[in-house]
Amino acid sequence: MKVILNETVKDLGNVGEIHNVSAGYARNFLFPRNLATLADDSNTKALEDKKRALGRKIADEKNRAEDLKKKLEGVTVTVRKKVGGSGKLFGTVTTTEVSAELSKQDVDVEKRLIVIERPIKQLGQFEIQAKLFDDVVATFKVNVEMDAKQVAEEEKKLKSKKASKKEEKNSEEDVEVSNEETTEE
Repeated sequence: MKVILNETVKDLGNVGEIHNVSAGYARNFLFPRNLATLADDSNTKALEDKKRALGRKIADEKNRAEDLKKKLEGVTVTVRKKVGGSGKLFGTVTTTEVSAELSKQDVDVEKRLIVIERPIKQLGQFEIQAKLFDDVVATFKVNVEMDAKQVAEEEKKLKSKKASKKEEKNSEEDVEVSNEETTEE
């Protein structure tokens, strides 16, 4: 089934393009969301009339994408996650989390535009891309850190271990001193 795209659709195309898609995809996804219209004779003729307006709309979207790319390039986002004993994350870093962190820095990028090629399952710094328009791709960094609450818990455990070792060492010294006193008598 041939459709004319009313909006940019990820992995399909941009505004004003005609694509051949399955009938179910068009009926169940594109048409209800008003992302596309059927590419019949009347709509195709209307598309020719609207080409100039669509050309401006495409140019505007591309300009916005270029502006957003300039804002996004060089940005570093910090995502805090819980970490297991082996150093691996509980779950993965998602596009929703990255999008939320970007919006905290006044850079609004839809989560569907963010591309995480390999799942992020460990701490560290990773490069992620955002496909903002057909040929406009921005690259930015995501820094994955341990959750602050978990860091505090780890420090608490470490302090208690040090304290218990110190007490153990003191009690061993007391035993050695008392053993020395008994041998002297």
